[in-house]
Amino acid sequence: MTSHDSVLDKDGVRLTVDDAVATVTLTNPAKRNAQSPALWRALTEAGRALPGSVRVVVLRGEGKSFSAGLDRQAFEPDGFDGEPSFLDMARGPEAELDATIAEYQEAFTWWRRNDIVSIAAVQGHAIGAGFQLALACDLRIVAEDVQFAMRETSLGLVPDLTGTHPLVNLVGYARALEICATGRFVHADEAERTGLANLVVPADQLDAAGLDLAAALLAAPRDAVVETKALLSGAVSRTYEQQRTAERAAQGRRLRDLAGLSD
Repeated sequence: MTSHDSVLDKDGVRLTVDDAVATVTLTNPAKRNAQSPALWRALTEAGRALPGSVRVVVLRGEGKSFSAGLDRQAFEPDGFDGEPSFLDMARGPEAELDATIAEYQEAFTWWRRNDIVSIAAVQGHAIGAGFQLALACDLRIVAEDVQFAMRETSLGLVPDLTGTHPLVNLVGYARALEICATGRFVHADEAERTGLANLVVPADQLDAAGLDLAAALLAAPRDAVVETKALLSGAVSRTYEQQRTAERAAQGRRLRDLAGLSD
C-alpha cells in the first residue's frame, strides 16, 4: 500500500493509510462533525478495513470542533433519510433496541484492540458522543481550546457509547459521576491534570503532535508493544498475583521470540 492511500471515504468518515500509521478523520466540519448512525457504521467499517501493517491509528476531526456529539436530527420524527428516528426505535421491541445500540457501540470498541495503539487528537468541542469517541481511544492529545462534556443526562439519557468505563478508569468514580450528572465542560488544564489528556498543545500544533506521538510509538518492536498493551489493559480486572503471573507469561513469550524459539 502506498503512502497516504485512501481506504475509505463515506458518511463523514475518511480513512487513509501511510505505512504503519492510519488516520481516521471526521469530515463534516460544517456540522461540527455531529454523529449519526451512518457515521457510526462508517467508523466500524474503517476499523475492519485497517491493513495488517497498521500499528497506530490517529483519530481527528476537521474544522474547529472534534465532534459536537449526536446530530439532534436523530430525535426528530422523521429521523435521518433512510433511518428510523430514535423515538421510533424506542417504540419497538426491547430486544431490537438493545441490538441496535450494540451495533452503534461497535464504532467505539475497536480502537482498543491490542494490535494497534489509537490516539485521539481533539480540538474545540468534544461533547456527548464526541467525548465518548475520544475516550474510546488509548491516548488523547488535546488542543488548548478543548471542551469535553457529557451532556446525555441533560437530554434525559445516559452515556451508552462505551464512554463510561474508560471515564471512570481515568478520573475515578466520583469525578466521573459529577462530570456526567452535571454535563459541565472539562477544559484542557483539568483534562491533563486528571489523566483525560496525555498532552496539551496549541491548536495549530495538534496534528503534528499526533504524528510525533505515533512515531514514538513505532520506535519499539511491535510485539513488545502489543504484549505491554495487553498487560496494562487487563491489569484493572486482575489481582496483584494474577498480574504477576500475566507478566511472567508475557515475558516468557518475548524471550522465546527473541531467542528464535517461538512456534
